[in-house]
Amino acid sequence: MMSQPASQMPQSAAIIGPQYCVPQVLDLAIVRKVMSLTDGSFVVTDVNDNILFKVKGRLFSIHDRRVLIDAAGNPLLTLTEKVMSAHDRWQAFRGESTDPKDLIFTVKRSSMIQLKTKLHVFLSTNTTNEHVCDFRIEGSWFERSCVVYAGESNNVVAQMHKKHSVQSVLLGKDKFMVMVYPNVDYAFVTALIVILDGINEEDQGEG
Repeated sequence: MMSQPASQMPQSAAIIGPQYCVPQVLDLAIVRKVMSLTDGSFVVTDVNDNILFKVKGRLFSIHDRRVLIDAAGNPLLTLTEKVMSAHDRWQAFRGESTDPKDLIFTVKRSSMIQLKTKLHVFLSTNTTNEHVCDFRIEGSWFERSCVVYAGESNNVVAQMHKKHSVQSVLLGKDKFMVMVYPNVDYAFVTALIVILDGINEEDQGEG
């Protein structure tokens, strides 16, 4: 049975900005360069191959830090892994800041030991002391089949699925699609995917 789409989402579900909310379903194509050691490890396009975002990574810093930039090269978000946190905590800050006053949202695992991905997302405006999440992510990152839900509901706001070809494998690229539901901030969804990748890389490193 299909989960219920987020038709009940507020008219303005803008988290990064209202310009990233559109009234129709939006399909994003995300290409992850598997062997890339340079900036630009992710490229995000629409179905017409127009670049929407890129991600610049800092590979050799003490902790993982990635910057989401728009097509014009402007930094939208800085995504950082919080060192020494028990639950794989990542934080997203506006622009290139890491100042607590610029925090937009936090992502953490719902539990330490997981067979499948389950992450909780807390917006900076959340006043529940992280008892009630604003969004959650569930599924299998390995199969590229994760779903983003609104809070603890079954309302889907985005879902991803794998799209690969012999050519993409040979080129060392991992391509998958993300369907973003109407009025959902697609820059926010892109940032969640980048954090998912970061957490998955940690798991592979520990395995």
